[in-house]
Amino acid sequence: MSGNTETFNFQAEISQLMSLIVNAVYQNKEIFLRELISNASDALDKIRYQSLTDPSVLDSGKDLKITIVPDVANKVLIIRDTGIGMTKADLINNLGTIAKSGTKAFMEMVQETKDASMIGQFGVGFYSAYLVADEVEVISKHNDDEQYIWRSSAGQNFTVTRDTVNEPLGRGSEIRLHLKDDLLEFLEERRIKDIVKKHSEFISYPIHLVYQKEVEKEVPIEETEEAVDEEKDENKAKIEE
Repeated sequence: MSGNTETFNFQAEISQLMSLIVNAVYQNKEIFLRELISNASDALDKIRYQSLTDPSVLDSGKDLKITIVPDVANKVLIIRDTGIGMTKADLINNLGTIAKSGTKAFMEMVQETKDASMIGQFGVGFYSAYLVADEVEVISKHNDDEQYIWRSSAGQNFTVTRDTVNEPLGRGSEIRLHLKDDLLEFLEERRIKDIVKKHSEFISYPIHLVYQKEVEKEVPIEETEEAVDEEKDENKAKIEE
């Protein structure tokens, strides 16, 4: 870990919430992707609204979209957006040190019903990532700050590091979910497509799925990102390969 890494303690209620999620036995774990796509859409909305009064905010990237990349070799699922991004202060405050108003209410509901599917309505949908991941990284770049990495394996704390190792995002956020060994199904192309079509049909931004395809001949594996619209209803989310 580099010398510019800082460690922060989670606010007590958030730490309790994460413990509840990490140790959960909920069947409907796929809702994590719905929540992270919804958050990405919100971030895209924010930069789009800003651009209405200040078009220059899009100089760091005019293409507003969500990209999903299953990294099978490393057991990592990546969800990337070109939204507003988060500053260092945003990462610290929004992802750990300031409790959301709905945290306690959500925990009480889950303990009573054993159902985590309503997590987004309580403003804590991000933490659903820990239904499927042992470790979560959030790489983010806001127009007003440098690029930073937020990282946590749940527990009591998280770290924030100035990013000197990853490719520049330009603007936006990239969430990397280091999946639990028994949940690698969420790296499968068909599984991802089914979840997106089931839960995220009303997202108004294009959703791209980037995956590796093997060709029969001895040709290097190539990553493809072809814009193939699989939804006839233009009001529904378009998942594009």
